[in-house]
Amino acid sequence: MSRLDSMLRRLTAQRDGLNWAAAKIANQKGDVLDMGLGNGRTYDHLREILPERRIWVMDRVLQCHPDSTPPEQDFLQGEAEPMLQKLASAGHKMAMAHYDFGRGIKAEDVAEATRLSPLIAQVMQPGGLLISGQPLVGFDQIEGPETIAPDRYLFYMA
Repeated sequence: MSRLDSMLRRLTAQRDGLNWAAAKIANQKGDVLDMGLGNGRTYDHLREILPERRIWVMDRVLQCHPDSTPPEQDFLQGEAEPMLQKLASAGHKMAMAHYDFGRGIKAEDVAEATRLSPLIAQVMQPGGLLISGQPLVGFDQIEGPETIAPDRYLFYMA
């Protein structure tokens, strides 16, 4: 499979997974967390499918497309650990979270996801859903939508 085909497959799985999770949390209270703003495509999609939710966004730097810039009060800039601790200490609970940290070096990305998992757990409400491109630990892995190949994108319940 070419890198382009692989990227298209990943993006389609991401979109389908986010849409699926948004429908699943329709009757739950709680905010949404997008971990890894990047260009802002995922954040832009989240605010389209979840317009009534507060969407927290975190990243080391704010360098997204101008149309995808989150409000200042919802953007947490810096390293993930202190940003997750800040959310937890303020009592914010997430009904849904999307994990998209990583630099493309699989072993390092998996290690980071493992290290951050306990901090992510502190901000998730019971029954909240996590959508992730990396394996997370300490959560119940669940089946996502049928349109997504197993292990292409991962789905968890807190």
